Amino acid sequence: MHDVVIVGAGPVGLFLACELGLAGCSVLVLEREPEPHSPFKAKLLGTRGLSAASVEAFYRRGMLHHLLTASGVHDDPGADPDAHEPSPPRGVGHFAGMMLDPAQVDVAALPYRLPSPAMEGMLTYLEAIETLLSEQASQLGVEIRHGVTVSGIAQNDEGAVAQAGEHEYAARWVVGCDGRRSAVRGLAGFEFVGTEPQFTGYTMHATVADAEKLRSGINLTPTGMYLQPSEGHIGMVDFDGGAFDRSQQPTRDHLQAVLRRVSGTDVTLSDVHLVSSFTDRAMQTTTYRRGRVLLAGDAAHIHSPLGGQGLNTGIGDAMNLGWKLAATVHGHAPDGLLDTYTRERHPIGAGVLDWSRAQVVAMRPDPHGQAVQGVVRDLIGTRDGATYVFERMSGSSIRYDLGSEHPLVGRNAPDLRLENGTRLGDLMRDGRGVALDFSTDRCLRGSAMGWEGRMRYAAGPARNDLGLGAVLVRPDGVIAWAGDRAPDREAFERAVGHWFGGPEI
Repeated sequence: MHDVVIVGAGPVGLFLACELGLAGCSVLVLEREPEPHSPFKAKLLGTRGLSAASVEAFYRRGMLHHLLTASGVHDDPGADPDAHEPSPPRGVGHFAGMMLDPAQVDVAALPYRLPSPAMEGMLTYLEAIETLLSEQASQLGVEIRHGVTVSGIAQNDEGAVAQAGEHEYAARWVVGCDGRRSAVRGLAGFEFVGTEPQFTGYTMHATVADAEKLRSGINLTPTGMYLQPSEGHIGMVDFDGGAFDRSQQPTRDHLQAVLRRVSGTDVTLSDVHLVSSFTDRAMQTTTYRRGRVLLAGDAAHIHSPLGGQGLNTGIGDAMNLGWKLAATVHGHAPDGLLDTYTRERHPIGAGVLDWSRAQVVAMRPDPHGQAVQGVVRDLIGTRDGATYVFERMSGSSIRYDLGSEHPLVGRNAPDLRLENGTRLGDLMRDGRGVALDFSTDRCLRGSAMGWEGRMRYAAGPARNDLGLGAVLVRPDGVIAWAGDRAPDREAFERAVGHWFGGPEI
């Protein structure tokens, strides 16, 4: 019996597998596709945007350099070891096809921002992410099996079984990371609720006979939307109520008709090499856990891919769940720790669904949608508006309610750096929590030693301590407790016990 069986070897399932493997769990990943490679994951159709929060997750596990190399990124603006101030964002994305101006983002208004080797965000592609994570998982002892289609889920108080034909894969826990059409979600009886689609979207690799008739970039039109990020790569949105998605294979004639309608041109598609469709259906499970079965990523929430929030939300799920599930497996999790996964991540997923719905309304090719577009363009053209959208898209606005009034508690920790050059990100590579003690007398050292196997302790003055005396950072990078210049030792111990269980004997 494995500790955990993960169904789905996409980025979310593989990232979770790495988290669990890093924590010493025995992990088996089951993937229905027989081969890991697909033209839909390669450059072009597989291109995705990683938010600042996702890039930081790779950085904190020592994988950022490998990710940049695999993605063909050679310019790393956050790598200056002597920087005292964070660099301003360079590319900040779009809202409903309306691009933001990076110069309008008020860097000083961003919460608790410090220089970090992690970039604000980056473009990569699915194959690069999955190859990197597969190699990392294998090094950590994770077993990955391809060509396994899960057809049944059974569970009791002691564990769960994933059934695939005549084979049974037993584990103490099963996690469904198997995408928007998740088999695990249905087999385990999760309730899936939300809103139905308003459009069918298409992304394709095609040969265009008269490409000059199409404008590059993202284009909102009176009849829909199309984008041409690079030659031969075309995306488009047709407000047909989602009628065409997956109902039939799109033909060249159908795709040409849609492209002509949404672009307002008589453009001609000579050939279509690859195509996939999607909708803006926005659905979410009411809980992320049923007994011994959990969900993460698109298995738990689906929505329009506009703005690239799906992959990033899934990586956030994996970071949040991994250390909590590992602590539960090893038997030192405090009561209720695993339940905080749904409590913390469900509101984040719900917010992303609403963010997606808002973009769809602003894109509607009717007088109501065009009126909303005008208002949104005015707002994102202001400093406050651009900063707000950037905070939402980068993940920097996320704050979990951990029951503390301290403004830093519940937020993603800034990359605090000691005077000796040690960064918080350097201390998090082994997946443990971190206690940073900036007090002159290192008053938390004795307390921290009681949890040495689950938490690292580092002390010394910081380049910029943000007015703090100490912080406790969870393995997922979230600040669990913050102390003033004279840290309260008893409060620190209560916080550590709350998140990491009783001290080691």
